[in-house]
Amino acid sequence: MTDDRAPADTFGVSIGVDDDAMRFLVHVPSALDGDWRDRDAFQEMVERAVWERLDRDPTLRAVARVASTGERVDLGTVTLRPDGTVVEETLERPKP
Repeated sequence: MTDDRAPADTFGVSIGVDDDAMRFLVHVPSALDGDWRDRDAFQEMVERAVWERLDRDPTLRAVARVASTGERVDLGTVTLRPDGTVVEETLERPKP
């Protein structure tokens, strides 16, 4: 059962394009309301929430089409509670 009163935080999500790879980037707010104890765990939680909502391969192909090396492509935001509940999301695959 989810506690609807538990605090949630909104994380920005983007893909960074390097010479030979793409990096999944989580943008963390300066002040967190939720009780996030493990930084790696919440970043993995954000990434899992994103790929549950956006089809990974077509999204990465779209990023490759619209971005050059050194650029970052925003995918939107995900608002999560520390238990992994997605409260809200504004995710979208990049458009060419």
